[in-house]
Amino acid sequence: MTETTSERIDAHFIIGGKYHDMDTPRIEILKLLAEHPRIRTTVACDFSGLERLEQCRFLITYTVDEVPTQEQAEYLQAWVEGGGKYLALHGTNSILAFREDGLVDAPDDTTGFMALLGTQFKAHPPIGPFEVEVVDGDHELTSGISNFEVVDELYITKITNDINVLMQTTFEGEATGFVDSDWPETKVPILYTRDVGKGEIVYNILGHCRGHYDLPGMADFYPHKEMCAWNYDVFYEMLRRAILWAMREEALEPAQ
Repeated sequence: MTETTSERIDAHFIIGGKYHDMDTPRIEILKLLAEHPRIRTTVACDFSGLERLEQCRFLITYTVDEVPTQEQAEYLQAWVEGGGKYLALHGTNSILAFREDGLVDAPDDTTGFMALLGTQFKAHPPIGPFEVEVVDGDHELTSGISNFEVVDELYITKITNDINVLMQTTFEGEATGFVDSDWPETKVPILYTRDVGKGEIVYNILGHCRGHYDLPGMADFYPHKEMCAWNYDVFYEMLRRAILWAMREEALEPAQ
């Protein structure tokens, strides 16, 4: 159905960082936004130029090891508190440090950004299948969606603030190659919301993507292209619902 309202909605999309195919998520997210002709989107590769948000109803980020400065994090905090909608995807909550012993560390954030997001990445096991459990099936972002299995890069996270978990999985085992490698049985958020002042955050942890040429300096040619959740209709349904949430001026109504 063609939208006929004259109301324009401005959005900003930040996508950039390391070790991932950023082109595919950039194209796919922009295609989903283009399903709504009144959304007009600007795109950036980092957190510079955040003054653009003064004209925007919502922000989307798909970043990996691309962290705002403390000043930028404070700006984001104030913008969300003032009523901004923020859809964060996959690796937005990641900080990575490669040690001399070959292990990957996820050092604690010092900017306040991870406290704003509500989680911080700590490790992931090898890509493989896992079951996603719908915790709150009455929420508009999950209603009618059943538990499902997905093959993806499971981001095991540290909870940094109050969050409302809508979907989760359970992990127990080894996150090979990370400093925090041994994990007892752990509940891992997959989709959650977070109220921040007058605004809200929705975080969807799914959506890893890597092509043949996304590890420069590490592998000239990565043999196995990884599309993960981008192969699944349910992931696109989750993204479409999140965009509808972001388009509205009012906050999400809590489940009764």
